[in-house]
Amino acid sequence: MKQQQAFTGNGKMLKGGLHCHTTRSDGRMNPDEVIRLHYENGYDFLAITDHRIYNFTNFAPDVPITIIPGMEFDNLLEKNQGFRCFHTVCIGPAKEDGNGFEQDENPASGTAKDSGEYQPYLDEIHAKGNLTVYCHPEWSATPARDFENQKGNFAMEIWNSGCAIENDMDKDAAYWDEILGQGKVLYGVATDDGHKEYQHCVGWVRVKAENDINSILTALKNGEFYSSCGPEIYNFYVENGMAVIECSPVAKIRLHSFMHPTKVVKSEDGTMTRAEFKIGNRFKYVRATVIDKNGKYAWTNPIFLGMKSK
Repeated sequence: MKQQQAFTGNGKMLKGGLHCHTTRSDGRMNPDEVIRLHYENGYDFLAITDHRIYNFTNFAPDVPITIIPGMEFDNLLEKNQGFRCFHTVCIGPAKEDGNGFEQDENPASGTAKDSGEYQPYLDEIHAKGNLTVYCHPEWSATPARDFENQKGNFAMEIWNSGCAIENDMDKDAAYWDEILGQGKVLYGVATDDGHKEYQHCVGWVRVKAENDINSILTALKNGEFYSSCGPEIYNFYVENGMAVIECSPVAKIRLHSFMHPTKVVKSEDGTMTRAEFKIGNRFKYVRATVIDKNGKYAWTNPIFLGMKSK
């Protein structure tokens, strides 16, 4: 049996937010309000990722939530005939564990014209001990060919609440399979990118980790998580030529892989909790999406299989 990393072994699935904004940049809520809101909605950890202002601080120190250090870095590609950009969420360890950023460090915006010119910014972020997430590719007007050659990102956003709510974009893994189909390991995260209150606490990750910064970062880097806007996923594995997913009650379960039509199983009453899909020997990877009767999604990360034959 080959099991997706999030579902191996024992341990609690932590609920976490990896991308949100406060009044420290262009958010509408104060940092302490944002922290309290997430804790009230069951979050175990949160990264406050204001634009180009790095944060280590828990602004609500009485709230028992783990704050993941981070910020969002931005780079404008084109504005003359429209708008195109690269945005990157950076998350890293505590200062004493090797994070090269300082509290409130405010780097200048990037000036790169393509991924090749942007790579040195990523290299510097990684050299400072941070993981990186490629943000909202549809909202950024960047199809896969524009960001697929960026090196070192551990994940890309497959759901972004702000973009989904305001623009009907970045709401179901746009371009992810194009990257995975190239044989690249890139995990998918659901985030809020919350600026206004109603954009917060809509999309999150569930991470198999201890509730401390280093354990969470290690689990994220290793793909030991899934993403959700509501449904829960309990298991995802491949065994004896079958891909199997187990979850909370849903109305639809989909199996995805690049260069293969999506396989779909439906439940009219929205009570399905398991699906099995027969897969051949030509799948490089498989990943699953579950959708409940209210239209809420959850996504597994891929199980990488390799090509068994031509």
